[in-house]
Amino acid sequence: MKQLYKVPFERNSGRLKELRHQYVQRVMELEANQVPHEIIYVDESGFNLAKRRRRGRNIIGQRATVTVPGQRGANITMCTAISNNGALLHKCQIGPYNTDRLLLFLEDLHERLVPELYLMDIQSASSVVLQALTQATSQDTAVLKPAEEQLRQWETQPGFYSVLLSIFNNHLLDVNVRWLAVLYFKNGIDRYWRRVAPHALSEEEKSSLRAGLITNFNEPINQIATQIAVLIAKVARLDCPRQWPELIPILLESVKVQDSLQQHRALLTFYHVTKTLASKRLATDRRLFQDLASSIYSFACSLWNHHTDTFLQQIYTGDQQAALSSLERTLLSLKVLRKLTVHGFIEPHNNMEVMGFLNAVFERLKQFLECCRQVGPGSLCREKLEKTIILFTKVLLDFLEYHPWPFIPLIQRSLEFAVSYVFTEAGEGVVFERFIVQCMNLIKMIVKNDAYKPAKNIEAVEETGGDSWKYSLRPCTEVLFLDIFHNYSQTLTPVLLEMVQNLQGPSNVEDPVQMLMKDAVYNAVGLAAYELFDNVDFDQWFKNQLLGELQVSHNRYKLIRRRVIWLIGQWISVKFKPELRPLLYEVILSLMQDPDLVVRIETATTLKLDILSSD
Repeated sequence: MKQLYKVPFERNSGRLKELRHQYVQRVMELEANQVPHEIIYVDESGFNLAKRRRRGRNIIGQRATVTVPGQRGANITMCTAISNNGALLHKCQIGPYNTDRLLLFLEDLHERLVPELYLMDIQSASSVVLQALTQATSQDTAVLKPAEEQLRQWETQPGFYSVLLSIFNNHLLDVNVRWLAVLYFKNGIDRYWRRVAPHALSEEEKSSLRAGLITNFNEPINQIATQIAVLIAKVARLDCPRQWPELIPILLESVKVQDSLQQHRALLTFYHVTKTLASKRLATDRRLFQDLASSIYSFACSLWNHHTDTFLQQIYTGDQQAALSSLERTLLSLKVLRKLTVHGFIEPHNNMEVMGFLNAVFERLKQFLECCRQVGPGSLCREKLEKTIILFTKVLLDFLEYHPWPFIPLIQRSLEFAVSYVFTEAGEGVVFERFIVQCMNLIKMIVKNDAYKPAKNIEAVEETGGDSWKYSLRPCTEVLFLDIFHNYSQTLTPVLLEMVQNLQGPSNVEDPVQMLMKDAVYNAVGLAAYELFDNVDFDQWFKNQLLGELQVSHNRYKLIRRRVIWLIGQWISVKFKPELRPLLYEVILSLMQDPDLVVRIETATTLKLDILSSD
C-alpha cells in the first residue's frame, strides 16, 4: 500500500482502495474478538549513512564536532515491532528487507512472545482435567474458583484442547462436564487458534484437533451438538478451505447417511459452517465462498427437495413424530440454501438453479401454509412449521435486499402471492401474524426500493423509529400504507376521499362493521395528512363533521371519539386555522372528563401536539 501510494496515478486506484479495505477489515475483525489480545505494529525504515555536512551541531557555547560513520554511504534498514508496552524487537542490517528477512524477523518475534511450554500428555492429563471440569460445575464457590483458575492456567498448555476434545466426545460422562469442555474449547479457538496469537496452538495440534472434530456426528444432546457445530464453524472461518480442505467433502458425505441422528448433526454443522463462511467480507474470502457455492448448490437443492418431500408425505399420512424429524432437516437445509443463494453468486439471475429455487419457494410456501390448516394449532409440528414458513419469506426478503435487479422477474409473483394471502380470503385459516408482517415487509421493500425508481425520483429519506415497525403487525401495516400512498397518491387519493364522503354523519353504534370502517378511514386520513394537504379542507370538515362526532357521548362511540381527536392531532401542524383553536380547546376540556382512559390520553396527546406546533 505504501509503495502504491507513492505513485500518483495509483494513489486512489481501485486496487489500492481494496488493499486499504482489506487491511481495515482485518484490524476490525481482530479488535472485535471479545478475548484478551494485543495488536503489534511492525514496520521497517531505511536510511543512508552518507555524511556530506561540513558543519557539526552541538549545545550552544560548546565545541561542535562531526562524527563520520564507519559504514559511510551504506544503506541501512531497521525493522521494529512496537506494542503498547514499547519496542518488542528491533533489528538493523545493511541493505533492504525482503520477504525472507521479514519472515525471519517474525519468527524471532514469535519466539520472544511465546515462551517454551511443556506438552500436556493426553492420557495422564485426562483424569486431572476431568476432575477440574467437574469441580468447575460445582455450586460451591470454594470448589468452583480454584478449578476455574486451574483451567485458566491450562488454557495455554499444548495438549489441553486435545484433552477437552476427548472429554466432550465421551458420551458416558456427565452432560454438564461435557458442556463446559465444549465451551472452553470454543473460547480457546478465539484466543489461541490464529498463528500470530500469543500462546498460539501448534500446527500439529491444530491438525489433530481438526481431524478429531469431524470423526463422528452422533452427539445425542441437542445443546452440545449445537455448540460443537458452532466451534467447528469457528475453526472453518480461520482454516477452511486452505488448511482444512477435507471439511466440506466430509460434511457432504455425512448428510447422505441413513442414520437419522448422524444425518441431522452433519446437516447442523453444514449449516453453521456455511453461515460462518458467508459472513466473511474480505474480497478473497467472498470469492472462495462463491466458488464453494457454485460447486455445492445443486447438491444443496436436491437435499432440500428430498427432505421437504419426505416431510409432506409424512405429515399427510399422520406420522407426526417422523414428520417433525424430517421438518427439522428441511429447516436446516433451507437455511443452508438461503446463505448460498444470497451470498454465493455475483449474478444469480444467470444461474438457472438459483432462479429455479426462488420460483420453487412460492410453491413450497403454498404447500406449507396448507399444512398449517391441516395440522392445527396444537400439533407437534406447528411451531417448526411456522418457523419454516417465515424462513421462506426471509429468503425472498434477503434476496431482494442484496440483489434487487435479479429480483425483478420475481416482483409480480411476489406481489400477487403477498396480496392474495394477506388481503383476500385465500389466507383465512392458514396465515398467522408474523407471516402477515413478513408479507407486508416484502411489499414495502418492492415499493420503496430505490433500484426500481428513476434516478431523478430517488429520495434520501430516513425512517423514523428505527426498524421496530418490521416486527409488529399494526406499525408494519401503517408504514406499508404510507409508502404505497406516497408512491401512488394520484390514484389512491380519490378513492380515500370517496370513502370519507360515504362515511359522513354519525355512525350507527349498533353496527360494529361501520364503526371499524370509519375508524380505519379516519386513521388513513391522519397518516396521509401531508399527502392530502391540497385535497382536504380540514377546517370545514372539523366544523361540519368531526366536532359533532366528538360530542356523541354513547359508550360504544368511544372508539370514534378517540380516533377523531387523534386525527385532529395529526392535522394540527399541517392545516388548521388559529381561529378554530378556541373551539378545539373547549372540546379538549370536555374530553379530558371522558370516562374512557384511552380517550383522555389521546386528548392530552393532541393538546401537546397543538402546543408544540404553536411554538
